[in-house]
Amino acid sequence: MPQRRPTIIDVARKAGVSKSTVSLVLRNSEAVRSDTRDLVRAAMADLGYVYNRAAANMRAANGGLIGLVINDLRNPFFTEFATSLQMALSERGYSTVLANTDENPALQVQVVVSMIEHGVSAFILCPTYGDGGETFDAIARAGIPAMQMLRGVDPRLASFPFAAPDYLDGSRQATRHLVDLGARHIAFVGGLDGRGITEERMAGYREVVASLGLEPLVLTGRSSRRFGRESVQRLLADHPQVDGAVCFNDLVALGMLSGLNAAGVRAGRDFRIVGFDDIEEAAQAFPPLSSVRCDIAGFGAGAADTLLRWLEDGETPPPETRSPVTIALRESSLGR
Repeated sequence: MPQRRPTIIDVARKAGVSKSTVSLVLRNSEAVRSDTRDLVRAAMADLGYVYNRAAANMRAANGGLIGLVINDLRNPFFTEFATSLQMALSERGYSTVLANTDENPALQVQVVVSMIEHGVSAFILCPTYGDGGETFDAIARAGIPAMQMLRGVDPRLASFPFAAPDYLDGSRQATRHLVDLGARHIAFVGGLDGRGITEERMAGYREVVASLGLEPLVLTGRSSRRFGRESVQRLLADHPQVDGAVCFNDLVALGMLSGLNAAGVRAGRDFRIVGFDDIEEAAQAFPPLSSVRCDIAGFGAGAADTLLRWLEDGETPPPETRSPVTIALRESSLGR
């Protein structure tokens, strides 16, 4: 029986790197470090691997593609993340194929399966809720590296590592900031019930108000400007004692600023607000919005580096990573 010819998978296993890294070395990509390139070439020599360039040329159009799947590109937070990530990947010689799932689980499965068929090398997903694991099952069957970003939906973190800002500490800092300014009746506004990200962003708020013996007040709902504006009407009518709010995100906070202005309530003096995410628009609002700063540009660049170290060097990310957050202090909480 003739001896089986070594494959790219054999080379990857011997060199201790991923299959995608070997592919990049075979294409003479500058995205691979020189020491890793030497390691792969030594493994090829030891195994007697022969590169089939004709077959590789048929696949070349799909090489170096990263699948970027985003749950809601209408939200500036996710748009800023996708942009920073795409630019960081481009600097390393990779292209991205981008899909917006619009919080639709069936669409998420569809676009992920399509990207697999088109030969993406890896995935970064800001996943939607509710697909029952179908998306990640498809990725697991394909054997493609995939990271969950900003939302952790699939519990198999050893296979699909999760990275996000430290939401818990962010809401903790925001609530303490309002307390330090004298607020004693603080609401948490926004975020849909039953979602992990809502519970996490709310947890720091609950922790601080409980530690001070204050009463929590939570108004959950869609994370939109409309909900923020409507929440002001509810608070003024039913809870006039409320003097501050930690918002689920900046969109809710911007809606609250609009609602307060319409009601003749001075944000930053009569009512203090802190948003969450620090999107670009926060600093341009009137009054400028205090917000939990997640450094989304830096987070996106870091996500790209983590994924490519996994692809190129076989360095598997830790199951969960949290990046530090701060607060951008502006007039919506500080006043003029």
